[in-house]
Amino acid sequence: MTAVRRAARALLTGLLVPGLLLAAPVLSAAGPAFGAPAADRPLVETDRGAVRGRAQDGYRTFEGIPYAAPPVGALRWRPPEPAARWTGVRDAGAPGARCVQLPAIGPGGPSGSEDCLFLNVTAPDGNPAGARRPVMVWFHGGGFVNGAGDLYRPYRLAATGGAVVVTVNYRLGVFGLFGHPALGGAPDATLLDQQAALRWVRANAARFGGDPGRVTVFGESAGGLSVCAHLTSPASAGLFHRAIVQSGSCSTMMPPRALLPGLGAYEPFVPQRRTVEAGAAAAARLGCGRSEPADELECLRGLDAGSLATPELMQQFSLVSYGNALLPVEPRRALREGRFHRVPVIQGATRDEMRLFLGQTLAVYPVPDEQAYRARLYASFGESAPRIEAAYPASAHPTPALALAAVLTDVSFVCPALRDGRALGRHVPAYLYRFDDRDAPNYAGLPQIPGFPYGAAHGFELPYLFDAPVVLTGPQRALADRMADYWVRFARTGNPNGPGAPRWTASAPSSALSLAPGPGGIRPVDAGAEHHCALWESLSGAGGKAES
Repeated sequence: MTAVRRAARALLTGLLVPGLLLAAPVLSAAGPAFGAPAADRPLVETDRGAVRGRAQDGYRTFEGIPYAAPPVGALRWRPPEPAARWTGVRDAGAPGARCVQLPAIGPGGPSGSEDCLFLNVTAPDGNPAGARRPVMVWFHGGGFVNGAGDLYRPYRLAATGGAVVVTVNYRLGVFGLFGHPALGGAPDATLLDQQAALRWVRANAARFGGDPGRVTVFGESAGGLSVCAHLTSPASAGLFHRAIVQSGSCSTMMPPRALLPGLGAYEPFVPQRRTVEAGAAAAARLGCGRSEPADELECLRGLDAGSLATPELMQQFSLVSYGNALLPVEPRRALREGRFHRVPVIQGATRDEMRLFLGQTLAVYPVPDEQAYRARLYASFGESAPRIEAAYPASAHPTPALALAAVLTDVSFVCPALRDGRALGRHVPAYLYRFDDRDAPNYAGLPQIPGFPYGAAHGFELPYLFDAPVVLTGPQRALADRMADYWVRFARTGNPNGPGAPRWTASAPSSALSLAPGPGGIRPVDAGAEHHCALWESLSGAGGKAES
């Protein structure tokens, strides 16, 4: 497999390169020096011991708090155990280790540690009249193979919005989504970690001024897929009270050969049997083939992390398994059947999601003209290609490549989000959005491609919710403030609407709230019509699934 194909496979199985790329600039944000006076080091007593954080201008941070025991040695691939209690005061002035991962792009070996189950709390200053603030728990993106909670700085949500925000590390790749007969299947340790973090929040939120009865889970891309999983997991019952799904709905998918000729379809949720079979095969390749599954597992647990953190294994085990105790039913089916937790939901996508992924493969698999565009449609959609081309003629777009990006955005992200929104809206308030700022800053520093602007690409809404060293125009800053207000108001009340804000209607079948800067930028749009969702629904009884 070429380096380019490996990178594209990472995109397909990852879905979340932006979540990691946000890291480099964000980490430049400086906090107070470690020698800061005690007055700048607030103290909180958690259920496992005392932690000392850092005081900032308008908020307090407590980083690197362990929410579970290190999943190492015999605990590798096991459900997370409670963190050990400690005596004295634990320094919570810096993030804990990130989970083992490979670079999102480019060469390089693994970094991070298996001892990585840490979370970070950002809380507003003060607590007027003892009021409990809404709690927002963020699951980061990175395709279940990259990322960390400390890459996201939620100062706007906390200091201005008044929420207590918790960002979470969780096991990644082969360490989090491995399956094997001796494990009894594929236990989805990634999701078990997130549930352990939510239990920690339930036990400790009030100690940081938060309300354990008003917990919102939110995430983008793989984080959004995580939120989807918790919505449909019986084991997550009672752990949260609202949910926000950003660019990672239960029905998210990518058609085959969307980015490169040799790549199959991508679906983030797979049957447990498939993962278990892959785990047994991987054990043999790693020299752990034994006659007894328990002996294989013991051998695998004896391997060092570097032997497991290979590109092949990290990407192969980056899909969430269903058909187990955690996810008995495929999440999109569970939504259709109404088998999910009855909590209000915000769900949405960006207008140009797939420009991020397609742009990174155009150099080796270009779409230079209408003939190449038509060939790409046939490669992904077979006999349905003429109908799709009629709805998305190349002449209606600046370039054939941008026409293909529109097709892939609609079938992979926007229409699946609307479909899931309708399923949710039959039972709970569901507020749908589309992030529409096509001049959003390229915060990730991706190389600019002539004739192929990124627009409102996958992940480009993140600097509007989290602090990042990008320059926003006045109208963009106003949009960021409005989005943060919608998100926090929803976390506080279950309804994002408030005085002076454009009204956001819940559970409208194909309508979404356009989030764009400038006068009239925030307004309802018929996203179903604009993204040809009726076409995608008609192409498959499952709602637009492409050919394998």
